[in-house]
Amino acid sequence: MKHLLKLMDLSAKEITEILNTADQLKYEKKNGIPHHLLTGKTLGLIFAKSSTRTRVSFEVGMFDLGGMSLFLSARDLQIGRGEPVRDTARVLSRYLDGIMIRTFDQKEVESLAEFGTIPVINGLTDYCHPCQVLADLMTIREYKGATEGLKLCYVGDGNNMTNSLIVGGIKLGMEVSVACPKGYEPDADIMKWAHESGRFSCSPDVLEMAAGADVLYTDVWASMGQEAEAEERKKVFKDYQINDKTMKAAKSDAMVLHCLPAHREEEITAKVFEEHSREIFDEAENRLHAQKAVLVKCML
Repeated sequence: MKHLLKLMDLSAKEITEILNTADQLKYEKKNGIPHHLLTGKTLGLIFAKSSTRTRVSFEVGMFDLGGMSLFLSARDLQIGRGEPVRDTARVLSRYLDGIMIRTFDQKEVESLAEFGTIPVINGLTDYCHPCQVLADLMTIREYKGATEGLKLCYVGDGNNMTNSLIVGGIKLGMEVSVACPKGYEPDADIMKWAHESGRFSCSPDVLEMAAGADVLYTDVWASMGQEAEAEERKKVFKDYQINDKTMKAAKSDAMVLHCLPAHREEEITAKVFEEHSREIFDEAENRLHAQKAVLVKCML
């Protein structure tokens, strides 16, 4: 695996191999077994969007693997002052062994990979969030034993998280349903692929989509870059919440996931969040282990 640009680029076998590696690395870390697989390697971390989990997990991950990381704010790079992405890619390829980038435009990530000669990992774009969904799938396997045959229901905005959850879920044999308001659906091409490739449904009806779900998932109503729409979105999404009624529609042993940060009493009630906080924070921890697996697959 040369890059991680989006989950659509990976086969089910490749995703499973990443998850298996993540499981092994997590076991080793929990048991104090060193795994310095990337000794002498350097990862550049480019952030055009702020982060808590992405930055900390990648920095700690590279340390655990015996390498080092460099935090590169877009404000401090020439890429933030108009240098073409292709030039930045060619320069950084002379210094680094890999790049993780968290930015707005998916084309920026694709261009780094096209013009650079080192692995590029997508830490988030407005189009997709593959690293988060790998951690989500890892967590689902931990709690449910497998992914095949499960139903995953996402409630909320058809955003980058939704796009990646659809792809990752269907590739690993899950039925995926999405409950979102009209006009806020996931990417049209991804939905077309989902209908052709697996069991997929999308509707404004939350309870219909949540019916029989093994996994319920949600995200904030207004993502980074949408702050100006926050008040309007509160009106549009007021009924798109994981609450007791949603939980009742799902299976009695349904788990709840949230990519965080969570806005309690908006997309999820405080009650449901706390009742399912164990799996949510296991999910957050698994960002570290899943991303270490991606680093190993790309940079070893």
